[in-house]
Amino acid sequence: MKKTGSSVCLVLLVHIVVTNSAPESGIVTKIPGFNGTIPSKHYAGYVTLDEKNLYYYFVESQGNPLQDPVVLWLNGGPGGSSFDGFVYEHGPFNFEAANTQGSLPILHLNPYSWTKVSSIIYLDSPAGVGFSYSNDETDYVTGDIKTASDSHAFLLKWFELYPEFLSNPFFIAGESYAGVYVPTIAYEVMKGIDADVKPKLNFKGYMVGNGVTDELIDGNALVPFVHGMGLIPDELFEEANRECDGNFYKPLSENCTNKLAKIDEDIAGLNLYNILEPCYHGTETDKVITTYGKLPSSFRKLGETEKPHLVRKRMFGRAWPLRAPVRDGIVPSWSQLTNSINVPCLDVSVAYVWLNNEQVRKAIHTAEKSVVSSWEFVSDKISYDHDAGSMIKYHKNLTSRGYRALIFSGDHDMCVPFTGSQAWTRSIGYKIVDEWRPWLSNGQVAGFTQGYDNNLTFLTIKGAGHTVPEYKPQEALEFYKRFLAGLPI
Repeated sequence: MKKTGSSVCLVLLVHIVVTNSAPESGIVTKIPGFNGTIPSKHYAGYVTLDEKNLYYYFVESQGNPLQDPVVLWLNGGPGGSSFDGFVYEHGPFNFEAANTQGSLPILHLNPYSWTKVSSIIYLDSPAGVGFSYSNDETDYVTGDIKTASDSHAFLLKWFELYPEFLSNPFFIAGESYAGVYVPTIAYEVMKGIDADVKPKLNFKGYMVGNGVTDELIDGNALVPFVHGMGLIPDELFEEANRECDGNFYKPLSENCTNKLAKIDEDIAGLNLYNILEPCYHGTETDKVITTYGKLPSSFRKLGETEKPHLVRKRMFGRAWPLRAPVRDGIVPSWSQLTNSINVPCLDVSVAYVWLNNEQVRKAIHTAEKSVVSSWEFVSDKISYDHDAGSMIKYHKNLTSRGYRALIFSGDHDMCVPFTGSQAWTRSIGYKIVDEWRPWLSNGQVAGFTQGYDNNLTFLTIKGAGHTVPEYKPQEALEFYKRFLAGLPI
C-alpha cells in the first residue's frame, strides 16, 4: 500500500468547522444512473480525525428532515462498506444491472427505503474501509475499541457540520459484525453524554440485525438452528448433543468433533445467508436457475424478495467458520479466509460497477483514485482485533440506562442464526413484559416478537436471511418505522 501525502486534503470537500447549516460543498446534485427527481437532499464527503479521513454518505429524510430521526448505519465484516446497506438494502434507490456491459446500473426509487421516515448517515468505518482512508498506514491496524472511539469522534464532528440535526432523535443501527460496532459505539456516545461532551447528541437507542454478540452463545446457536429447521435428523442432533454435552462451539472430544463434521457435511450445500434461497455454484449458476425455475410456484416464493430486482446471487461459501463467528483476537479478512478479496456467496457486481465509475465517484465526492484506488465491498487493507469481548455487558449497560434496543433476526439466516440472538436477549434476565406473539405487516404475520423490561425487544422476520431489508423490504420498513416512533411492533 502506498502511503498518501497530506496534499490529498486539497480534494476534500468537507471542512471541519462549526457552521449554521449543512455544508453546501457536500451536496450531491446528481446521481448517475438515476434520471428522476431526487426525493430528498443528499450530502457526501469526509470527516477528518488526525490522519484518518472517514467517508460518509448522508440522505435526508423524505418526510420531515428537521424532525425525523437521524440514524447512523453500519455494515459488518469487519471491513464491510456501508454502501452495502445503501445499494442492496434500504437506501433510496433500487439498482438494476445495466443491459449492456460497461454501462451504469439503472436506478429506480425504492418504495421501502428507510429514508422514507428517517435521515441516514452511511459511514465507511474504520479507516481503510470503502472510501475511508488514512495518511498513516498504522491506522489500518485497529479493533473494536479504537473503531468505537473513532466513530464517536466522527459523530461529534459530523453534528458540528450539520448542527440543524442535533435536536433530532438519534439512533445507531447495523447488522452482522455491526452487532459489535453498534453497542460499542453506543456505549461511547453514552459516556460522552454523561461527561457533557459537546455537541450533545440526542441519543435515543439502537438496532442490531442478525448481529454477532457473544462468542459462546453465538457459537452454540448453529446446531439447534439446523435441527429446528429440519436440516439434520433427530438422531444426529441427539448424538451430537450427547457427545458434545451441549457444547458445540469448542468440542472437547474426538467423538464430538466427528458429529459436528457430519452436521457440517449435511448442510454444506445450503445458502449460508438464507437457507430458503437456491445456492449458486460458480459456473453452474445457469443450471441451478433453470432447475429452480421448474419448481412449483409456491416453493419458488420461499425466500424471494419483494424488490423488483433480484437479491444478490449467492454462491457456495462460508463467512466465518461455522459456530465461531466472533472469537476474541484478530478477525481474519475475507482475503485471508478465501485467498480472494471477493466475499464468498455474494455477487456484488452492480455495486462495484456503480461505485467505481469515475462519474459516480466525482458526483458523490470521494477522494481521488490516487488516494483510494477502488471501492471494495469488504476491505483487505485492515488488520482487525476483536478486543471488546462479549457484547452482552454493553447491552445490559445501555438498556439499564433507558436506551431503547431492538434486536432483530431474519429467521432463515444460518450465518448468525436467530437462535443465538434469542438466547442472549433472554440471558440478560429482564422481566418479560410482552409475551411471545406474532407481529403483523400488511395484515399478515411477518414474524414474532418478545418484549423485555428496560425497552429491550427481540424480533424475528419470517423468511428473511442475513440482510433483512434485502429480503423483506416492506416488513423491514414497517418494524423500523414503528421502533423509531416508539410504537409497539
